Amino acid sequence: MNDPLDFIDRRLGSNVPLRKAMQYVFPEHWSFLLGEVALYSFVVLVATGTFLALFFDHGTTQITYTGSYALLRGEPVSTAYASSLHLSFEVPAGLLMRQTHHWAADVFLVAIVLHLLRIFFTGAFRRPRELTYATGVILLGAAMLEGFAGYSLIDDLLSGMGLAIAYGVASSIPLIGGDLAQLVWDGPFPGGEAFSSRLYIAHVFVIPALIAGLIGAHLAMIVRTHHSQFRGPLRSERNVIGVQAWPGYAFRSIGLLLAVTALLFLLGGLVQVNPIWQWGPYEPWRGTNGAQPDWYLGWLIGALRLMPPLEISVFGKTLVPNPFFGGVLFPTAVFAFLLAWPFVEQRRGGARSDLLDRPRDNPRRTAVGAAVFTFVFVVFIAGSADRLFLSSGVPYLTQVWMFRIAAILLPPVVYLLAKGAAAELRDSTQRDQ
Repeated sequence: MNDPLDFIDRRLGSNVPLRKAMQYVFPEHWSFLLGEVALYSFVVLVATGTFLALFFDHGTTQITYTGSYALLRGEPVSTAYASSLHLSFEVPAGLLMRQTHHWAADVFLVAIVLHLLRIFFTGAFRRPRELTYATGVILLGAAMLEGFAGYSLIDDLLSGMGLAIAYGVASSIPLIGGDLAQLVWDGPFPGGEAFSSRLYIAHVFVIPALIAGLIGAHLAMIVRTHHSQFRGPLRSERNVIGVQAWPGYAFRSIGLLLAVTALLFLLGGLVQVNPIWQWGPYEPWRGTNGAQPDWYLGWLIGALRLMPPLEISVFGKTLVPNPFFGGVLFPTAVFAFLLAWPFVEQRRGGARSDLLDRPRDNPRRTAVGAAVFTFVFVVFIAGSADRLFLSSGVPYLTQVWMFRIAAILLPPVVYLLAKGAAAELRDSTQRDQ
């Protein structure tokens, strides 16, 4: 009676799979918790999103606002924007749920990015974990798309500006862009009546189901191949040393779930995020009021801003419009690099390993990763050039040229510094042993 597994076994029959699962060993290192933070942020996203879906109306019909926010009373707004204001000011706990949902999305993506960096720099993607790593990279892309779709539903200024940019980027795809954009938007921007329904279905049903499926596949592959672990006493390719799933790790993980949930609700209750009543409904002439997209889209905005005025024309007809390079080619190249790197490293002599590297153990990988992420970070910072102009006074065009130069010069400098530092640390460690 003292063993829960014996209790279940006597009532449901053999529980060998369950007992095996309960005896699964998790390695101990703080960086392994980043993936769990992402998972539990997604749990909060689903819970708060379910609450919001009970009150949100995604319609685009224009009505006169009569709600409790006095500064917009009497203004023409869409039903989507009006219902978002209703959620924020009149539904009990509505603003708490809205802001917690938004913070959960931001933390979800932060945790995925940090987890991806840990996987990359420690070599956790090596055979036989290439597919596990690939699902994580695809999950990052799906999470970004889900976040963009979420705040685009509200039909405030930020939503309208983001969708206008997305429409232009989609239209820039050579040969098929114009037809594809009109197909998705149900006509020219701002789109037809069906677009808001498509966006709502994608955000509430399709993309969350894709994310849940990717998370499930990711976890299943981790269990199938077992966790990798850092090198240490008694640790080898044939064992995993750590904490057993039941009861030690289970209670620790439940504690992390409660801590993440509590932190997100504290952020939702105490730290304002996306104040849509300040942005106002979407009108192009309001575009100077400071509305900014969420942080995870900063690198795409930066790429659009830094791209020189280059277009490819054939016989006087534009074949590749300018937004394609920053809005399509750049993110595609970044994700292609992430997906291809495990196989590139294999071709250059990378072997299977269940033991993780420290960044110093593989100077070339560390240098390449540092250079690529430096390039992406410079582009990311360039996405806030307009806000930097207001805070620093440095002219916008001057900043654009500064960021262009930095994007060219910094990556090779960082590559050389990172490779030299990692090699020196590796060699000094070997000398001390």
